[in-house]
Amino acid sequence: MTDPKTRKQQICEAIDRRRNDIINIGESIMDAPELGFKETQTAERVKQTFEQAGLMFEDGLALTGVKAVLRGAKAGPTIALMGELDALQVPDHPRADPVSGAAHACGHNAQIAGLMGAAMGLSDTDVAEHLSGNIVFFAVPAEEYVEISYRIGLVKERKTSFLTGKQELIKLGHFDDIDMAVMIHSTSPDVNEGSMGLAPSSNGFLAKNIRFLGKASHAGGFPERGINALYAAQLALSAINAQRETFRDQDCVRVHPIITKGGDLVNIIPAEVCMETYVRAKTPDAIVDAAQKVDRALRGAAMAMGCQVEIETVPGNLPLRNDPGLAEIFRDAAGPLLGKDNYRDHPHGGGSTDAGDLSQMMPVLHPMMTGAVGAHHQIDWCIADHENGYVTPAKTLAMMAVDLLSDDAAKARRILSEHNPAMTKEEYLERQTSVFKTELFDGTK
Repeated sequence: MTDPKTRKQQICEAIDRRRNDIINIGESIMDAPELGFKETQTAERVKQTFEQAGLMFEDGLALTGVKAVLRGAKAGPTIALMGELDALQVPDHPRADPVSGAAHACGHNAQIAGLMGAAMGLSDTDVAEHLSGNIVFFAVPAEEYVEISYRIGLVKERKTSFLTGKQELIKLGHFDDIDMAVMIHSTSPDVNEGSMGLAPSSNGFLAKNIRFLGKASHAGGFPERGINALYAAQLALSAINAQRETFRDQDCVRVHPIITKGGDLVNIIPAEVCMETYVRAKTPDAIVDAAQKVDRALRGAAMAMGCQVEIETVPGNLPLRNDPGLAEIFRDAAGPLLGKDNYRDHPHGGGSTDAGDLSQMMPVLHPMMTGAVGAHHQIDWCIADHENGYVTPAKTLAMMAVDLLSDDAAKARRILSEHNPAMTKEEYLERQTSVFKTELFDGTK
């Protein structure tokens, strides 16, 4: 019987033999980016890889998700290795889709390549015969929070219940058979020092679509007959900015509104002006507190101008809680590949991910690993180091799974015994569902 160290070496050798296939997956997805809940080509590539690896799978989960499982010889916990299918909109990116503007400017193509590489390496060996528990390979849709109006339309058409993939998969029960989940996010030296690292947490958020409704009039001839919705929006921006010193530093609040429609014609008093904003913070309660202050600023602006404001609020992601036990497993697996001295502990992150939703209910790890150049969500982003961007994450994911499920899954069982979930699935669904709200405030009265 081989020991875990030998089994991990065999898996890494199997992944090395499939190196060109793994890189091809990452690069081909880079050149065929798709936006969330529309990732049909990418999902097809995942399914083909699972078929070639002899893995049974479910597809069409939350519209485009794909889930396969490798079952261990003995009973034990189930570990999900995850990768995200979707791109985001960066139309000026040199490898963007010319129609949709989608581009893999955040490394999700590398996540899928790494996930597929791990599936290849684990299924090409006899490792499952020595594991206590199961490994799920989960390609999940729609992590990037883009095309909000389109996704709200999916909710209204009852095609989805939430606006991101993991949220929808949680609601549909596709994580009910999973005990913990791991994924790896690409990064670059331009963003993070070191070749790998981990923040203990990151922000969650909710999103708001806002419409100020005034009254049109000729801007030159009869401006006094109009009610200027653009001025109301400007007042709202100032009022939101005036709230910033009321946000506690430790809550890491971020509010960043934009005006998406400023009027129709220059010689018409703007009757409809639209805004969007996220309200981010470190804890669910801090998100709610900041959102209430934003709503108060919006209502106050409507009152000042004597117009109406429609505030549509939808759930974003909950804050990420990286599990310290899984972080230890990650360091042990990635250290020999990238050098233990290249690991960095990062501070709390101001961005957001729907892995945060999952982390409220089970142990989750969402670390960073090198391989890219450029900055996230920018036109200069790409996976420049194919070995560390595509192949090393595959090895790391696979070795983490072996570490967790070897020796009667002792490490996985310890992590589960020490984990304290922030909420149950039922509490999570109730909380996120309650965020959906549309208010029409009449400031004319």
